[in-house]
Formats: sequence, C-alpha cells, structure tokens
Amino acid sequence: MTDQDLPLPRSLKIGRAVVGLLELDQALGLALAEADQPRAEVVARLYERIARRNYIPLGLEEEYRRALEREYGRLLGGESRRDSHLEIRILGPGCVSCNRLQELVFEVMAQRGVAADILQIHDPDEIGRFGLNRTPALVIDGRVVCAGRLPSRAEVEEWLCAAAGL
Repeated sequence: MTDQDLPLPRSLKIGRAVVGLLELDQALGLALAEADQPRAEVVARLYERIARRNYIPLGLEEEYRRALEREYGRLLGGESRRDSHLEIRILGPGCVSCNRLQELVFEVMAQRGVAADILQIHDPDEIGRFGLNRTPALVIDGRVVCAGRLPSRAEVEEWLCAAAGL
C-alpha cells in the first residue's frame, strides 16, 4: 500500500488543538464492533491502533486517550461531543460566501460574548463526512444548521445563543 492509497486523516479535538489522525474511522469502526466488551479495554485497543499509525507527542498520551474515549462514547450515542464550550465548523472551499459566513459568526460571537472553537473546513472529503454537497455550511457542535446558502445575521445569532444556552 502506498501513501496515496491511505485514507485521508480525520480530525479529532485533543485538548485545545484539532489533530488529523490517520485511520481514525477504521479504528473507531473496530472499537464499535467490540462494544460488548469492557469499555476500558476497547479504549485501550483503540488508542493502540491510533498510536501505531500516528505520532503522539510525549506527555500527551493521556489527552489522546481521553479524546478517543469521548469520540467512542459519542459514537455509542451516550455522550455529547461538547466539553465546556462550543465547536463551530464552517464548511466550504474558502469562497466569498464561506468567508462572509465566518465573519458573521465572529461578529455575533463578539457581540453576544459567546466562546467557541472555530474550524474552517476546506477539504471535500471532510465536508462529505457531514453528508453535504452544498456550501457554505455551518455546523454547531456536530449538527448542521445551515447548508447551501448564507444565513441571515438573526439566524446565526439564534443558533449560537441556543447552542450556548443564552
């Protein structure tokens, strides 16, 4: 297998950073198939699979384990992806509408005092994982709230305030 044959990395939030991990989808799929086994054992094997194919900096092993366990729990359906603040993803190729959407989100966050991690996703494969083929798109805490159009300021404010509990 050549490097060109490898699947593209999928990102995962590790602490305050977002890291691309090779073969994350495959490792999570194997972990889900083992869901009848003790969770600690499944997460340990999940970490081992990821550590074999990815660089994990010394001292951050436990952060990676916790992030993988959160993602595994989220996929099982029992846990939320959200930790202490919002995660906003703006999906699109960096077009004028995508950039305007990002500006709009920043403006509303500043005005309403909302804290969030913002990621702008340009990769078509990553966008496709959300089941979308139209951009710009706005994803708040893993939920697509708008796709294929630039939402109004009032809509963005409503979505962000609802997600932040304001």
